[in-house]
Amino acid sequence: MHLFRLQRIWITAFRYGLDEFLLGHERARPVRWLVRVLFFWRRAFDSYTRPRGERLRLALESLGPIFIKFGQVLSTRRDLIPPDIADELARLQDRVPPFPSEQALAVLRRTYGRPVEAVFAEFEPAPVASASVAQVHRARLKSGHAVAVKILRPGIGRVIGQDLRLLDSFAWLVEVLWWDGKRLKPREVVAEFAKHLDDELDQMREAANCSQLHRNFRHSPLLAVPEVYWDYCAPEVMVMTWMEGTPISRLDELRAQGVDFPRLARVGVELFFTQVFRDGFFHADMHPGNILVTPEGQYVALDFGIMGTLTDADRNYLARNFLAFFRRDYRKVAQTHLDSGWVPPQTRVDEFEAAIRAVCEPVFDRPLKEIAFGKVLLRLFQTSRRFGMQIQPQLVMLQKTLLNIEGLGRQLDPDLDLWSTAKPFLEHWMSQQIGWRGWLRALGEEAPYWGTLVPQLPRLAHAALHGDRLARLEAGMETMLRRQQARNRWLALIALALLALWLSQLS
Repeated sequence: MHLFRLQRIWITAFRYGLDEFLLGHERARPVRWLVRVLFFWRRAFDSYTRPRGERLRLALESLGPIFIKFGQVLSTRRDLIPPDIADELARLQDRVPPFPSEQALAVLRRTYGRPVEAVFAEFEPAPVASASVAQVHRARLKSGHAVAVKILRPGIGRVIGQDLRLLDSFAWLVEVLWWDGKRLKPREVVAEFAKHLDDELDQMREAANCSQLHRNFRHSPLLAVPEVYWDYCAPEVMVMTWMEGTPISRLDELRAQGVDFPRLARVGVELFFTQVFRDGFFHADMHPGNILVTPEGQYVALDFGIMGTLTDADRNYLARNFLAFFRRDYRKVAQTHLDSGWVPPQTRVDEFEAAIRAVCEPVFDRPLKEIAFGKVLLRLFQTSRRFGMQIQPQLVMLQKTLLNIEGLGRQLDPDLDLWSTAKPFLEHWMSQQIGWRGWLRALGEEAPYWGTLVPQLPRLAHAALHGDRLARLEAGMETMLRRQQARNRWLALIALALLALWLSQLS
């Protein structure tokens, strides 16, 4: 199956002329010329004569969900890819071809065990949005509430499973054949990605994610999250409140509504850091197709299949890193990496500090439009490789989300100062965690446990002392037994010696 899937990938790439992207470098000019001569007949196909961005989008659509998600991430990185390609890949965010309405109705009948008309007062067969894993239909409950019905694509689990196995095989080859493969932990990264995709393929899990995020931002004026209707949810179907808003990618419409773009960009940064550091639970698929904006400038989150979680330790190390970075305290950044175990323990802090300073210092005091993040990321990667820094699989989704947020900020407000926007939030959060407020919060969290433990202390102490006395008694018995066994061995040796002496006298 891997070979068949790999063959299809190569055929698709060849059909849409994607070799142009691989042979686009000037050094590949002789090979490019040879390919054009040998395969001149490809020009007869319509799929080959279209613009390169459209060809790439069509190829990713035909290859399935994982490739579509890859294109969605790329579409937000206009600093890394040409505008014509970014514009085409942006269509992957909410214009993936839908599956037939008959299949959607069949899924609903199988889920509810009765006709759709018996479940909903109204149901629109034509989908209003179609994504790589599911599509959304508008409906109205018998109670009169307008809802969005998200239906999983039939057979999508099998397709994703094949692609994930192929990715795992490729990751294994990278780990075995590339000298730097083990440090990058490609198989662990694929496993982390697969775990999130498994969540996305179960609508009950997605509904739980949505419900958690809704609870975290229940009264927030910055972010609106739909409410889940649990009685109508199943592994293949999720029903939630219908949310109104304009897709964040439609900048002209938002501008006509009077939305303040600089404020929207700042709010986006604040929401990201709030989810990561306050809650440790964040939306990890925030491409423009999953975000709406109300005329009042409030964000609306959609699609909760891929969410990220962070432990308290990860959040603490991340906050210390970000804060030290914003303060340009590169020695603190280096020391925090060492304390967290992200770099080998034998790493020299002063050398690591100097390397980080060389990468980061040039990007400060500049707006986003003047920062070449592609070059910054490349230099950071080279630095991490030089010092043997290992990839942290639990942070991969966070890195992906941070790239999406930065890409959105670049579109909304190229003059956004990312550092000054995030720094006050992190300073406040750190004061909550480490200062006297953090001490009081930790004391309040531990108080219930101490309340149940304190009355038990006398009994626990008695049991510990009793157990210790028994342990000493058992140890004493074992010592006496060993001594007795040693005496018996000596007596036996003496007896044998006397017997040997008596026998020699008899002879």
